Amino acid sequence: MTKLELYLLVEKRINVILWASLSILCLTGFITWATSIHSLALLWLSIFHGIAGVVFSFSTLIFGIIHFRRTIGFRRPMTVVVGIFAWFVLLGVIYTGLIMLWNGRTKTDTIIYNGHLGFVLTSLVLVAMHIAAYYWIVGMSQKGGQLFPSLDRKTRRAFWVTLATTLSIFAAFLAAAWAFNPKFTTEPAAGSYKYDYGSHPFRPSQSETYHNTFIDPRQIATASECAVCHKDIADQWADSTHKKASSDPTYVRNINLLSNKKGISATRYCEGCHAPIALLTGSLSPGGFHGGEPNTPANREGVNCLSCHGIQSIEHLKGNGSYRFGQPTAYLFDGTDNLILRSINRLSIRMSPDQHKRDMARDFIKKSEFCATCHAQFMDKEMNNWGWVKMQDDYSAWLNGPYSGQNPRFNIAEPVNCQQCHMPRTAAKDPAANFDGKVKSHRFVAANTLTAMLSNTPTQLEETIRFLQTNKMRISIDKPNRDTATQNYTALENQQRITATAPYFYYLNEKAKLNVTVSNIGVGHNFPGGTIDINEAWIELIITDAQGRQVFSSGALDATKNVDPNAYFYRSKPVDRAGHDVWRHDLFNMVGDRYRNSVPAGGSDIATFEFDIPSWAISPLQISSALKYRKLNKQYSSWALEKEGATLPIVDMARDSLSVPLKNQPDVR
Repeated sequence: MTKLELYLLVEKRINVILWASLSILCLTGFITWATSIHSLALLWLSIFHGIAGVVFSFSTLIFGIIHFRRTIGFRRPMTVVVGIFAWFVLLGVIYTGLIMLWNGRTKTDTIIYNGHLGFVLTSLVLVAMHIAAYYWIVGMSQKGGQLFPSLDRKTRRAFWVTLATTLSIFAAFLAAAWAFNPKFTTEPAAGSYKYDYGSHPFRPSQSETYHNTFIDPRQIATASECAVCHKDIADQWADSTHKKASSDPTYVRNINLLSNKKGISATRYCEGCHAPIALLTGSLSPGGFHGGEPNTPANREGVNCLSCHGIQSIEHLKGNGSYRFGQPTAYLFDGTDNLILRSINRLSIRMSPDQHKRDMARDFIKKSEFCATCHAQFMDKEMNNWGWVKMQDDYSAWLNGPYSGQNPRFNIAEPVNCQQCHMPRTAAKDPAANFDGKVKSHRFVAANTLTAMLSNTPTQLEETIRFLQTNKMRISIDKPNRDTATQNYTALENQQRITATAPYFYYLNEKAKLNVTVSNIGVGHNFPGGTIDINEAWIELIITDAQGRQVFSSGALDATKNVDPNAYFYRSKPVDRAGHDVWRHDLFNMVGDRYRNSVPAGGSDIATFEFDIPSWAISPLQISSALKYRKLNKQYSSWALEKEGATLPIVDMARDSLSVPLKNQPDVR
């Protein structure tokens, strides 16, 4: 056999695979391009398109090399030029196709995708021109001869057999998708389920599901699966307070207290926000486990990916988990435990991600109203045996502030929502990244320094402290100006008198007053926000004379890290029906507040301090003030963490200082 005959034989064999894969590519490509309706059949078409693309790529490369070597002496310039040009365009088809197969259809793949379509259309035209040119030339010179030596009758028969076999395999795979796609249960995870708060399965939580019954754990406990494609985002979330929402030791202490006092059914009130997996799967009933139970999916994942991205709609804005969880549209083999089928499931999402994007990134997820479903709270009679009590509500506070654009008192160019502040853009290698390579941060940085410290996540702690100190709050010491001060005894005409601000100073041995202003210029809601009954924010004011001797102190820590009880605090003090403090955060006993003090968004608060100026003080007085914040007050943290002396981070959110001269009292004559 001559070399030319060998080339022709190999070319015949490759031709079968080449044209069969090309036919499948054209058919599947056109259908997936022209059809926007999501279906299992379309998913299989996308996968087969990818498989056919790989086969086509290898067969094209081999065919091109063999065909070029066989026809290298063919002296027809137009045919050769068109053929070579078509070859390079086909390489563009192969390159862009393999890139999308490897990376999936990412958010920023528009150029690759459009390039792939352009290369495909161009290559089809060029291949047709190449064949037409060859037909015209050979047809003129080889009357009655075989037009295409590598496409004889035997080869054409093999092509049709290959194509028919491939389509049969596709039909079998489509049937397998229907047969082996897991069926999800709607039975409660706890077995026998107690409806202790009426006929609704999730009350007293306000949560709902799309079919008004329980969710299969495989439909919501999916953080590890999401992390396969969204690793950088998952790493951010793993450090976040959301992830630790049900494993935080203080939450575990409180949810155990609630369960012991009122039964596990009562924990549904908390778990709609802290452990949606436990609530929605029907685990919160005798025989089941709440989110505080170690080594359960709810405890491991807390507020996980689908706890937010699986929400179908917002039910209302009063909070307590007021969302409706929806079932994401099915992909191939969703929820399977089989490794091979799971790989096919991931591939189907990567190949056809449009429906996945629509399900996971609904428009309302970008709005503050979405956050209100959990970051607003109320207690009703069914929980406190008293009546309706309003609790934390960061959404309403935002609505009344300057950043919502809803309050006519403030003039703001463009509203700023919760996500813009707590989920700033950050660099990440992720399919959801924008054209700048950034995603919305899933650290959800806010004011919780405690969980970051307890979980030993230094990056989260550093980010939280930085967030608290980025000019969100300001503190300023008002100068003690004295309108009656005598500046000079020289007689002056009225037009020569200075009309500037009056001087400020203190007299020795006088009872002095000092105003300190705290302004909320950057927090989108009240400061402090969230659980202000156990959070601790206060003003520290230290006054010394020129020799460093202390004249006055307020807000300092004692040896046991307790704040001066006479300090000026920003907090609430809830009480029960007997008027006793509800200091353990056992809010099911709460009927109201005996004290509440916070600084509204865009507002200020003035704290007045009174102190005596001693006769021994040396001028000038050095006044230093700081707005301090600690996640959890000492009394609660000692109980919740079950250890005395726990050192919790204290953050100086703002500072100011002032030097004030001292003068002797003027003679009274």
